[in-house]
Amino acid sequence: MGLLDGMVAVVTGAGRPRGIGEATALKLAQEGADVAISDICRLYEEELAWYPLGELEHLQAVVKKIEDMGRRAAAFKVDVTSRNEVQAMIDETVEEFGRLDILVNNAGYAVGVGPFLAVDEVSWDKTFDVNVKGTFYSMRAAIPVMVEAGGGRIVNVSSTSGLRGARHYGAYDASKFAVVGMTQTAAAEFAPHNILINCVCPGSVHTSLTQDELELHASTCQTTPEELIDKENQRIAIGRWAVGQDIANVICFLASPLNTYMVGQALAVDGGKEFMGEDIS
Repeated sequence: MGLLDGMVAVVTGAGRPRGIGEATALKLAQEGADVAISDICRLYEEELAWYPLGELEHLQAVVKKIEDMGRRAAAFKVDVTSRNEVQAMIDETVEEFGRLDILVNNAGYAVGVGPFLAVDEVSWDKTFDVNVKGTFYSMRAAIPVMVEAGGGRIVNVSSTSGLRGARHYGAYDASKFAVVGMTQTAAAEFAPHNILINCVCPGSVHTSLTQDELELHASTCQTTPEELIDKENQRIAIGRWAVGQDIANVICFLASPLNTYMVGQALAVDGGKEFMGEDIS
């Protein structure tokens, strides 16, 4: 018996290898849930066309893994910045699986990094459209279904960048702070309907996307990705970067019946980086 037997979940942003979305979808399925997963599965246009996005082939591979566990699964090509596409995903999930118990808003965008005065409007708008508006659209589509059913669980994926700002992360930090605030507002409104809404705030997570970013950063700093990782590890109490499974485990708890009293929380899942101060011994 799993924690989530008989439940149905939607996980956005699950189309990248080794990502939080993929790990979360598999964890929920391991605990007994049927899972619908989505990603944009298309290229951005013009100046953002270089940005690596989730692919349909990878979504279909995750679906196969879930079905091999004996669970039902479905993949959707969804741009979370489109209200109509998000609504269609929720509607089709409920039609196909009969219910919706869990929503995990993992789809995210990490452009908009750079000196504050140098961030261009296109990057700023896209960062907010995906991270904030996309989360809003998904909650707006799912919450009425959960209200009618008598309850549910929603987990939004923010970041430790949504808890404390840093240089050169103006757009990204601001968008992730917005996700935390939106989580708290919605949690207060819908807890009386037995819909418990929380968010997780991952720290450094080693995914295919962060590997690409590490290689780019290393090339500009005349170092290697491995050296960058080692340097960051020294700032983490547990001594290593997270992997997707580390974040998925926390999401699964928040989405499960074990969570009976956590509402509107923003949980830092950062390996203890918060506590690594100067050594004064």
